[in-house]
Amino acid sequence: MFYSRCIVAIQQKSFQEAIMKFETPSHLRRHSDYGVLIQRHSENPILTTTDWPYPVNSVFNPGAVRMGPGNEILLMARVEDRRGISHLCAARSKDGVGDWIIDPQPTLVPDPINHPDEIWGIEDARVVHLPTLGRYGITYTAFSQGGPGVALAMTKDFESFERFGMILPPEDKDAALFPRQFDDHWAMIHRPVGSSGNHHIWISFSPDLKHWGRFQVLIPAREGAWWDARKVGLSPPPIETEEGWLIIYHGVRTTASGSLYRLGLALLDLDDPTRVIYRGDEWIFGPIEIYERLGDVGEVVFPCGAVVMDDGETLNIYYGGADTCICLATARISELLEWLKHHHYEGLV
Repeated sequence: MFYSRCIVAIQQKSFQEAIMKFETPSHLRRHSDYGVLIQRHSENPILTTTDWPYPVNSVFNPGAVRMGPGNEILLMARVEDRRGISHLCAARSKDGVGDWIIDPQPTLVPDPINHPDEIWGIEDARVVHLPTLGRYGITYTAFSQGGPGVALAMTKDFESFERFGMILPPEDKDAALFPRQFDDHWAMIHRPVGSSGNHHIWISFSPDLKHWGRFQVLIPAREGAWWDARKVGLSPPPIETEEGWLIIYHGVRTTASGSLYRLGLALLDLDDPTRVIYRGDEWIFGPIEIYERLGDVGEVVFPCGAVVMDDGETLNIYYGGADTCICLATARISELLEWLKHHHYEGLV
C-alpha cells in the first residue's frame, strides 16, 4: 500500500514533491545505537529528470570533481534515454547542492562508428584530476556486444575529449584511476568477472594509460551471508588522506527479492596501493529513503563521485538513487578513518 501510494504520487506530481509526501516507515529506519557516518542532504534528490534541458528517462550515478578557479563542482551524470542507451552529461554548481547548470546537449555520447565497443551506451563515469598531465581522466563503462568493459577519455575542459577507447575488455567495470603514479606507473582499480562468478575488486598498473598489467585481487568479495558476499565494486575514485587511500566500495547481497546495494570502507597504503591496511566489517550506508528504494532499479545507492571540500575534512558523496535520480550525502573523513580502525576485519567467511 505504501509503495502504491508513492507510485501514484510520482505519476501525478514531480519526483521531489512526491517523495516529500511520504516519510520512511519506522521499521526501515536505523537502530539508535548505530552512529550516522554518512548524512543524507535534506534537499535530496538534488537532480532528477525534471531538471534536464532535454527529454531523458533517468539521471543517476554521477562522477564528480572540483575544477576551475572557483572550485566549482562538476558532475558527469549517467543519463539514460527511453531506448535504454546511456550517455554522459555535465552539470555544474558553485556549492555542489543547487543552482546546477546542465549542458543543453549530451556532453559525451556513445560513438559506435569509431568505437564499436560503445554500441549499447556509456555508463557510470569516475572522474579524476591528473595534475602531472594537466587533464582529467574519465573512466567509464562501455557497453559492447561482448559485454561491459572499461573505457577511458581525457579532457581539459569537459568540452573536447581524447578517447582512448576500451582499455580493459569485457566483462569489467567500476573502474577509476589514482590521481598520481607509483614508480612511474599509473594505477587503476576495477572489477572484472572471473570464471568462478565471483566479483572481486582488482588493481592494475600501466606505463602509458593504454597497456595494463600486473593484475591482482585487491578487495575480494566475502562469502556466505556477509553483506558484501559474492560481489563488490569500487564506488568513487580513491580518496587521498594522510593515513592512506580511503576506498568507498559497494557490496551486493542477493536476496529472494533481488539485489541489495550498500556501501563499505577500506584503506590502502599511500605508497603501495596493493596493500590493504583496513577493511570494515559492516556496511555503513544503504537504501532507506523512498528515492533510494523506489525507481527503475530499487534498493540501490550507487556513488561514482566524491569531492573533498575546502576544509579538507568534509566529503561530498554524489550517488544514484534507485537508478533514477542523483543524491548527495556528506561525511567527515576523520570519522570514516576512525570507524575503520575499530571495525577492521580481514576474514572472508
